Amino acid sequence: MKTFKKVVFWIFVSFAIIQFIPVDKTNQPINKSVNFIDVKKSPPKVVALLKNACYDCHSNETVYPKYAYIAPFSWSVKDHINEGREHLNFSVWSSYNKELKESMLKKTVQTLENKSMPLPAYIVYHDDANLSDADRKVLVKYFEEIIETKSY
Repeated sequence: MKTFKKVVFWIFVSFAIIQFIPVDKTNQPINKSVNFIDVKKSPPKVVALLKNACYDCHSNETVYPKYAYIAPFSWSVKDHINEGREHLNFSVWSSYNKELKESMLKKTVQTLENKSMPLPAYIVYHDDANLSDADRKVLVKYFEEIIETKSY
């Protein structure tokens, strides 16, 4: 029993200590001249869907949930955001070349059709991100129109 108490004590101490390891949650400023929804003058429905289901991980407009302030969850959240921005960051859309924009849009269409995004773990805590089939069709149609007209 004494060993169990020591283990619990050290787990508690370790948990308390890791709270002092900071995670940078600062979003870069948004420049509307390079931000996807502003550059593309996206329709309100598309803007709402993107902001609810994509922008937390794929833009510089991340809204961090309360659990993102508790280590080790904060580390995982930040890792997902960094990875998401690495694959596609709508906030810097105009900085991408045409080939990269086309590739990103095609990959986005594919992930929407495969229902592999948003991630299931994200949807659990963000009901608004749970895209219906109709929502997915709206986004797919919008992205396919951009691809077809080459108006990246």
